[in-house]
Amino acid sequence: MRKFYKAIAMLWRFAVQRSTGTTSRILPASAFFILANTLLPAQAVTDSLPKEKPASKKWFESMSIRGYAQVRYNRLLETNTDLKCEQCDKSWGGDGGFFLRRMRIIWYGQIGKQVYFYVQPDFASAASSTAQHFGQLRDAYFDVGLDKKNEFRFRIGQSKVPFGFENMQSSQNRLPLDRNDALNSAVANERDLGVFFYWAPEKTRKLFSSLVKDGLKGSGDYGVFGLGLYNGQTANKPDLNDRPHVVARLSYPFAIGNQIIEPGVQAYSGKYVLAKDQISTGVCTVEDRSYTDQRVAASFVLYPQPFGIQAEYNIGKGPEFDKNTDSIVVRNLHGGYATLSYLTKFKNAVIIPFVRYQYYRGGKKHELDARSYRVNELEFGVEWQPSKYFELVAMYTVSNRQFEDFQRQDNRQQGNLLRLQAQVNF
Repeated sequence: MRKFYKAIAMLWRFAVQRSTGTTSRILPASAFFILANTLLPAQAVTDSLPKEKPASKKWFESMSIRGYAQVRYNRLLETNTDLKCEQCDKSWGGDGGFFLRRMRIIWYGQIGKQVYFYVQPDFASAASSTAQHFGQLRDAYFDVGLDKKNEFRFRIGQSKVPFGFENMQSSQNRLPLDRNDALNSAVANERDLGVFFYWAPEKTRKLFSSLVKDGLKGSGDYGVFGLGLYNGQTANKPDLNDRPHVVARLSYPFAIGNQIIEPGVQAYSGKYVLAKDQISTGVCTVEDRSYTDQRVAASFVLYPQPFGIQAEYNIGKGPEFDKNTDSIVVRNLHGGYATLSYLTKFKNAVIIPFVRYQYYRGGKKHELDARSYRVNELEFGVEWQPSKYFELVAMYTVSNRQFEDFQRQDNRQQGNLLRLQAQVNF
């Protein structure tokens, strides 16, 4: 009540002064606020005050930059310099030495409530066997959400084809140094130009994200269901037949107690056209160099908490070199892998020992003459992460590879080697 009387007194005083001409005609601010605080609800006073307009978000505040780099050395304890893997690591065998495997800088951001963009070049690409460290585009796409939560979205541009868990898993997160031959032979560099539709509930999208952020070697968010059309000639290559490949994938992570399991199935179909520079002189092909390219695969992942399992297998058909006729024909293919791991922590460091066995029998359409392969390989190693910014992998490989084309027939190579990789994350 004291404030009330004080306010009335000030108003009375103001009225008297005004009638005698001894003050201005403006009500003192102090009197106004005392009266307002006394007679009006607090919210009414607050609402009466002028409101500041929220500062508009600057364009660069919607964007982020991150990346990683990998340096390798593969020559320790090497027993066969003719043992190579073109798809895996071009510094295997021969005169290979220290090798910059990847140098990625990623530019990304949610630039609108329903528009997201992602651009990733690699500055460790090889223009030829003697020219290295050229910049090449890996990803360049944007996501367009169809609803407020972006549970339904289209991805447009060059991005990973949703076929195979390990294919979509970033090499920044993968345990073995290279992807398996069996499923990676489906899509070289894992990417192509196209349009993909993805759907996943908001809760599941958050789980996909946490599986990566928490260091559990997740694949990222490629939806519970995915469906897409893409050129089918692999990344950074033009379409050669105007007949897109079709791909579909279904994968769903769920918890059982403290464990998270993610089973999945995927398939694609199309016609792959061999470019003229992919074919040796003297090799016979069909007239239009177009070959059936179809696969179906199953995936199973038990995320390492602490024990982990990652396994995939695919079957299908595609182009493959036939040394008996010096021609490229459509043949059946099959193969897969299984990786076992155990995640443990020592003080502030993360240590993950692992072992992987892989098998593949079939062609590799993106290599010379759709090179024919028979692969049996055992790898075991350990990843050490003293901090989230640095990790070191040591992996011992026991390999038996038969890879044949027109120039190299009856070519079977066996051998062992110790491989090292240092990775920095920024």
